[in-house]
Amino acid sequence: MTTTRTPAPPRRRPRPVSSGRLTSASGLGLGVGVLWLSLIVLLPIASIVVVAFQSGFGEFWDSITHPGALAAIRLSVGAALLVTVINAVMGTLVAWVLVRDSFWGKRIVEVIIDIPFALPTIVAGLVLISLYGPQSPFGINLVGTRTGIFVALLFVTLPFVVRSVQPVLIEMERDVEEAAASLGASGFTIFRRIVLPTLAPAILAGSALAFARALGEFGSVILISANLAGKTEVSSAYILKLIEQNDTTGAAAVATILLLVAVIVLVLLDSLQRLAARRD
Repeated sequence: MTTTRTPAPPRRRPRPVSSGRLTSASGLGLGVGVLWLSLIVLLPIASIVVVAFQSGFGEFWDSITHPGALAAIRLSVGAALLVTVINAVMGTLVAWVLVRDSFWGKRIVEVIIDIPFALPTIVAGLVLISLYGPQSPFGINLVGTRTGIFVALLFVTLPFVVRSVQPVLIEMERDVEEAAASLGASGFTIFRRIVLPTLAPAILAGSALAFARALGEFGSVILISANLAGKTEVSSAYILKLIEQNDTTGAAAVATILLLVAVIVLVLLDSLQRLAARRD
């Protein structure tokens, strides 16, 4: 009786362990990247902070606690946060429809979503004031109202969440969803337990971009807000007013506060994004 031995499976080569050392090409690329980042981002930010404190902390505190500054900061931060929350929901919904549904005019919708990217913001403001201004064809006048500011911010930040979520939806395999449905899971349960955890990092990334854009927006809101001091004056318009009054220290102080708020929110969203990706 002869026995046939089953050939042993070929051994896999162990993956090379990275030494953690930079090659000469990687070191050069890292150096060029850090230098470029320093010139374009870090130095301008550092100069703003230096100017904000050049007259001492007392002057800085007086600038940021001025009633006009507080009102502008509260309006900008509050509107940016609210717009970000709405964009996270509606942007995900729009991306879902574009990926999972087929309908006439889908290509047109794709182009419309990208219009806020390409349209100059001052032109966007002109479009909004022609639609929702004193001569509105709909009889709606939002000039000088916080609602008008909110609508303008929604317009310019719409694409961020949509374009962040859409590629993830396209690459997502639907086998797990179909398996869950075959086991009796409802549509809401499938979305909550399977789809949403996968989309969460992309939603948070798009939300971070939308918040940053809304916080510093100027062109699209400058016309429709009417810059009413203490009411509809956003922080960017308030900073411009201080610069026109040759109060560069006050303008830099308000800009520093906005920078601090942006960093805190972006770090928080980035932490949530990493946590969601790790759980997924």
